[in-house]
Amino acid sequence: MEPVEINAGRWYLRALRADDRIDDRPAVLASCADGEVRRWRRRPPPDPAEADAYVRRRAQDWARDERYTWAVCEPTTREMLGEVSLDAVDLVHGTAEAACWALPAGRGRGMTSTALSAVLRFGFGGIGLHRVTYLWAEPNAASGGVARRCGFTPEGRLREAWTADGGRHDVIVTGRLATDR
Repeated sequence: MEPVEINAGRWYLRALRADDRIDDRPAVLASCADGEVRRWRRRPPPDPAEADAYVRRRAQDWARDERYTWAVCEPTTREMLGEVSLDAVDLVHGTAEAACWALPAGRGRGMTSTALSAVLRFGFGGIGLHRVTYLWAEPNAASGGVARRCGFTPEGRLREAWTADGGRHDVIVTGRLATDR
């Protein structure tokens, strides 16, 4: 599939880019160096070559229908402030896993919930997904809030499945169906 742009009101979602007009590699690098993002998301090392490879892989993922990723941007500047994705896409079974992160400039503004809600509408209505899961480590209150605001239902927990802050933490498994209201 070709990348799809989404207008999410206060936020503009587009494919990650590194070209002569827009370069998302600095934002990717910033996410790799940001302590809060690294605490809750697996990120590559903060290396320019890794950021370049990351952006290229995201384009390949779209082409292979494996992962659909959006840079969440401020619409007037197109500056990337976060990322929302549908990972492990299985179009045959209609499933995917949602994931996201936000840089400090995008946090606390409703950006991630708004962007993920728009991506869910695309997933359910645009490509026919039936089920999307969202996992978050229990101490990550921001991700828990995103899950609630986006209508995910708690389904279980993976005990001590994430390591952060020198300890092991449960991962909360949530899901949303296309038929959920």
